[in-house]
Amino acid sequence: MSADLLGIHHVTAIAGETQRNVDFYTGLLGLRLVKVTPVLDRQYFHSIYFREPGGVLFEIATDPPGFTIDEPVERLGSQLKLPPWLEPARGEIEQVLPPFPHAV
Repeated sequence: MSADLLGIHHVTAIAGETQRNVDFYTGLLGLRLVKVTPVLDRQYFHSIYFREPGGVLFEIATDPPGFTIDEPVERLGSQLKLPPWLEPARGEIEQVLPPFPHAV
C-alpha cells in the first residue's frame, strides 16, 4: 500500500531560546514582504506564523518555556494537557484523539 503526498500544510522550526531569535526571523521574513503574525503566546512556547507564496503555513517557535511548565518530565505524556483557551473544547478534543497507551 502506498500513500501519495498531497501537499504540505504546516512546517514548524525551532527558533531558539530567546525573543531575539523570533525578532530576527520576523525581520528577515518582513524583508521578503511576507506577512508575519505578531508573536503569539502558546503557553508552552511563543510562535510567529506566515504563509509562503504557495500557501504553506510556516511556524517559528521558541523552545521555552517548554512542556514542563505544568508537569514534571517524568509525567510528560501521561495526561492530556491543554492551554486554557482550549479547555472548553476538551471533551470534543478527547473524542477525536486515538487511544494512546503509555508506560505507567
